[in-house]
Amino acid sequence: MLSRKKVLVVLDDVDNIQHLKCLVGRHDWFGLGSRIIVTTRDEHLLQSCQVDDVYIPTTLNTTNALQLFNLKAFRSDTVPKDDFMKLSYDVVSYAGGLPLALEVLGSFLCGRDAAQWRSAIERLKRDSNKEILNKLRISFDGLEEREKNIFLDIACFFNGEKKDFVMKVLDGCEFFPDIGIDVLIKKSLIKVDDGNQYLWMHDLLQEMGRKIVREKSIDEPGKCCRLWEETEVHHILTKNTGIKQGAQLECRCLLKDEKIEIAQNWKGCPLRSLPSSFQPDNLVALLLPYSNIKQLWKGNRPLYKLKMMHLEGSQNLIKTPDFTTAPKLEALIMKGCTKLVDFHPSIGMLKSLKLLNLRDCKSLRSLPTIIGMESLETLILS
Repeated sequence: MLSRKKVLVVLDDVDNIQHLKCLVGRHDWFGLGSRIIVTTRDEHLLQSCQVDDVYIPTTLNTTNALQLFNLKAFRSDTVPKDDFMKLSYDVVSYAGGLPLALEVLGSFLCGRDAAQWRSAIERLKRDSNKEILNKLRISFDGLEEREKNIFLDIACFFNGEKKDFVMKVLDGCEFFPDIGIDVLIKKSLIKVDDGNQYLWMHDLLQEMGRKIVREKSIDEPGKCCRLWEETEVHHILTKNTGIKQGAQLECRCLLKDEKIEIAQNWKGCPLRSLPSSFQPDNLVALLLPYSNIKQLWKGNRPLYKLKMMHLEGSQNLIKTPDFTTAPKLEALIMKGCTKLVDFHPSIGMLKSLKLLNLRDCKSLRSLPTIIGMESLETLILS
C-alpha cells in the first residue's frame, strides 16, 4: 500500500527484532526517498536488520546538559543568576550528561525553592532518584540470567578494570563473557575505552546495579549475593555475623548461590589470616595486595577454580598455601613479600602457571622448583 509513497516512519524504543521485521522488513515496501528511523537500546538489533546507518548518541557535555536541564527546571534555556546557578551545576554534575536523568530531575525540581533544591541534592548523594533507576532498569530486566550476573559483577567490582582481567575472572565463573560482555556493550549498559582495554559504566548504572543487589537482603548484608563495602566484609569475616546458613566467605567478596565466585581487590586487608569459615571452592581470583596476611589459612583448601593469586606487598606473609588443589592457577604475584621464607613444595607442580613474580622476596631461602611448570612464560626475580 505504501510501496509508491515517500514516507517518514519513526519506531521508538524497539526491543524485539520480529516487531521491526513485521513493520519495516523490506526497503521495497516504501517509496523512493522514504526514511525509517528506529530508536533502540540494542545495537545488535539494528545490525541484524542491516540498517543503512547507525547513530550512537553520547552523553551531553556540560553546556548542552545545562540547557536541557534548564528547559525542564525553568522552562527556559538560561539559568537565573542567583542561588540556582550553582545548584543547577550540582545537579548537572550528578547526572553525568545522561539526558534521562537531566529530564527527570529538572521536572522534579521545577517550581521548587532553593532550600528544597538543596535538600533534594543532599538526598541524591545518599540515594538516587527512584524514577531514574526504574527507567534505567528496563534494559537490565530484559537480559538473560548470565548477562545479568555479568552486569552486576561489573557494577559491584569491576567498573574501570582491565577488560582482559574481567574476562578471565568471569570465564572462570562460567558466564561466557565473550558473548555476554558484547551483549551488554550493544545494549549500552557498559562501554569500553578507545583502546579496548578497560570496561566502565555510567555512575547511575553502577548505582542501579548495586541497588538491585542490596534489595535482595536489605537488613542483613551478610546474606547479600555480592559484598563490596570493606567495612561490611571485615565485620562479617571477623564476627561471622549475618551469614546465611551454609554460606561461604571471603574478603571483599562476590557470593553467588551461597558459594564464592570471586574475591575482589581488598587492598590493605587487616586480617592476619582468613577465617575457618572461608571455603574457596569456587574462588577464581584472590587479590589481597598490601595486606597484613601472615598465613592465608591453615591446612588444605579446595582451589580447583583459582586462576590468580595476588599478594604483592604483603610483608607479613611467611608461607604460601598448599597448591595441590589449584591445577588452574595461571598467575602468582608475590612481589614485595619480604618475610616469605619458603614455598610449599606443591608449587613446582603447577602445570598451568604462566606468571610467577618473586621480585623483592628478600627472605627466600631457596627458589621453588619449576620442573613441573610446563606453561611458565614469565619468571620475575628482580
